[in-house]
Amino acid sequence: MVAFHYPPNAGSSGVQRTLKFSRYVRDFGWQPVVLSAHPRAYPEISSEDLGTLPSDVLVVRAFSLDARRHLAIRGSSPGVLGIPDRWLSWWLGALPAGLQLVRRHRPAAIWCTYPIATASLIGLSLHRLTGIPWVADFRDPMIDGNYPSEKLTRRIHEWIEGRAAALAARLIFTTSSARRDFLSRHPSVPASRCVVIPNGYDEPDFAGLSDLARGVCARGRQVRIVHAGFVYQDERDPRPLLRALSRLRKDGRLESGSLRIDLRAPGTPDYYADLVQSEGLQDVVFILPALPYREALRDSASADALLLLQGAACNHQIPAKAYEYLRLRRPILALTPAESETAALLDECGGVTRIDLLDEDAIHERLPSFLESVRQGAHSLPMIERVARYARHAQARALATCLDEVAGF
Repeated sequence: MVAFHYPPNAGSSGVQRTLKFSRYVRDFGWQPVVLSAHPRAYPEISSEDLGTLPSDVLVVRAFSLDARRHLAIRGSSPGVLGIPDRWLSWWLGALPAGLQLVRRHRPAAIWCTYPIATASLIGLSLHRLTGIPWVADFRDPMIDGNYPSEKLTRRIHEWIEGRAAALAARLIFTTSSARRDFLSRHPSVPASRCVVIPNGYDEPDFAGLSDLARGVCARGRQVRIVHAGFVYQDERDPRPLLRALSRLRKDGRLESGSLRIDLRAPGTPDYYADLVQSEGLQDVVFILPALPYREALRDSASADALLLLQGAACNHQIPAKAYEYLRLRRPILALTPAESETAALLDECGGVTRIDLLDEDAIHERLPSFLESVRQGAHSLPMIERVARYARHAQARALATCLDEVAGF
């Protein structure tokens, strides 16, 4: 399993996908060996998940550097070292390490996971050098609209995706629309080689969290809404929401102290603090630091409602937090287009008030009724029997089935 995002890496939901696969795929007859990067290459590290690593799973951390930090000259790193991403040096360390693992363990399949493109390069290279069947996992689309915008990076992404289309025994996507989009670019690829294994949640992570629900708000008590994780400036633009909140205050429809919105670890905190200040919402919207994964779940579980932001540029993707929100069974305010995969998932499972991310007028109109329904305990909640379809153990079963087919078992 070739994965950049693996403990002690912190700050990416991709850590949980690979970690849970490596834990649960063993229940279906597979013994994983993980080839990851040296921790020095990670932008952030956390020891939180190290204690949950299966004791019988071998993890090899190959030489790797972060070009932005380790190879910068006068604050700037050579451009070629950042293409297709700033961890290209990992490829140099992972090839000899991977070949040694192949000689020692004789694996039946090689699985790699994008969006770190270097991981896909490693999977491709090991496949070409050994002939072992290659399974390419795309947590995000490698090509999507104008992404990547930089021409050379886009050409390399297109080349890697083309090699995967030609050589990978299976291609795994997290949404049906990402699969359809890939097949539209590669019509010669048999649809049977393309598999959808969505992201999900791990049931043990949620033990005891249902006791943290706040229930009906006492009269006058503040409604607390949490957004957990990155707020990308383009794909999850919060400005329409902030402008709608400012208008509601001016209209007298947002009483002082009645609402608190916590943006937990949104990234670029100074940028968002400036946006909040420009709308005069410092007493409504708060920019908070990151928490370890399970503490972040507890923080979200104690909220009255959960906020999800996803723009049209990401219609083929579902943020990993969506599955966690659903399992927490809190009212969800989802600012996302109706045609997005995220909207389809939330509509399937329920418990959501959905408004387009960029529709400031609709947010202004509908937010007060959402808040009132949350305050009264009247907002619907996600249906647990539908949410259960997305448990990580079930996703590992699907991956094991895919690997069985590839290996001819």
